[in-house]
Amino acid sequence: MPNPPATRPRPAALPALSPTTLLAVTGGQLVAAPRTSPESGGPAAPESGGPAAPKDVRRRAAGQRAARRAPTNPYLRLLATPGARAFTAGNLIARLPMGMLGVSAIIMIAGSRDSYALAGAVTATGLAATAVVAPFTARLVDRFGQARIAVPATALAVLGSLALVLCVHYDAPAWTLFAAYAATATTPNTGGMSRARWAHLHRGDQAALHTANSFEQAADELCFMLGPVVAATLCGALFPEAGTLVGAFLLMTGVLVFAAQRTTEPPPTPRNRTAVSPLRSPGMPALLAVFLATGAVFGALEVVSIAHAGGAILALQAAGSCAAGLLYGSLRPARNVHRRLLLCLTAMTALMSLPLLAASSTASLPALALCLLLAGAATAPTMVTGMTLVQRATPPGQLNEGMTLSVTALLGGVAAGAAGGGWLVEHTGTVFGYAAPMSAAALALAVAAAGAFRRRPE
Repeated sequence: MPNPPATRPRPAALPALSPTTLLAVTGGQLVAAPRTSPESGGPAAPESGGPAAPKDVRRRAAGQRAARRAPTNPYLRLLATPGARAFTAGNLIARLPMGMLGVSAIIMIAGSRDSYALAGAVTATGLAATAVVAPFTARLVDRFGQARIAVPATALAVLGSLALVLCVHYDAPAWTLFAAYAATATTPNTGGMSRARWAHLHRGDQAALHTANSFEQAADELCFMLGPVVAATLCGALFPEAGTLVGAFLLMTGVLVFAAQRTTEPPPTPRNRTAVSPLRSPGMPALLAVFLATGAVFGALEVVSIAHAGGAILALQAAGSCAAGLLYGSLRPARNVHRRLLLCLTAMTALMSLPLLAASSTASLPALALCLLLAGAATAPTMVTGMTLVQRATPPGQLNEGMTLSVTALLGGVAAGAAGGGWLVEHTGTVFGYAAPMSAAALALAVAAAGAFRRRPE
């Protein structure tokens, strides 16, 4: 009897299809798979015939939630960087004495020895020593690390400040004042170390670095605005040595807090035989010349304003610079940094003419104060753009040295501008003295416009 024909199995019922369903054949069977890709937020497409890894899905979802929670303010995003708030707090504490120690030394020495000439000579010697020593300190920071060099260098500088206090208090010979204050030249460039950390944390992100440089410049302006006020208040309300003692304490405390944040510290870069100084980098000498002329703007403006209306009015110029720096950092920067520097220097030259016009046309202090406030509006953007170019021109691993060289050039310009402004005040009066900062700004613009520095890739 013939066998009955084999019964064919009925195909399984097909699932309800949707526009996002994809039919595929796997293992000899027809299956339905989701068409949605992982990037579209739907179910993940299987890899090699298997389902997506649950860890990858959770990690991607966590990243999307973090992106939605990210603050829109660029400064809040900057400070949300892991470890940024801690090293920023330490850096601000250490940076405030930069505006305190010089003023405190002048008040202390002039009050004890009854000689502003001696006080000025001592602080000028310290400035000259800083110009020589600071680049070597920064080179050691790049080579061995911030914590290993900054802490002992700061300790040596603090000992110099304490020695100055003792020499003044016990009426030591004048030469001891010069020697003690020269020892403070080992103070590390805390602003440069902070900028190096931002550059390490956000390397390749030009928008974040622009915001970080703007934040650091605003912090500089704030500290140099508050530092002299705090120093004068302490020396007047307590005793003449109080400003130096408090400044030394804040400096040491701030550097210790800053150096303790090891997770954000850039790795040290040992020097090799082929390494050269950033001075030999293309464009760096001309950039330093721009910083030198820009420093002359600050030095001349400070001396002339103090002679014309007292030192308190200078706080308005620093306030204008601080506000402009914060606003500048919140904007998207132009891609051509060289052109941006020219525009900033042009604005600085134009705005520095306002105090001269106010002093020559009216005796109104409120009018001069308003002009100084406006004159400061181009200061921070110019410094931020200049520092950005310095960072690009400096070889990797030598950022501290490169930025310290720019600060050294700036300090040299401050000294030259102060001398030039003082000479004009003494021989022509305070009104024409305001021509000095405007002329220095025009000189910086001329150096930049001459194209003396080679353009590097943007």
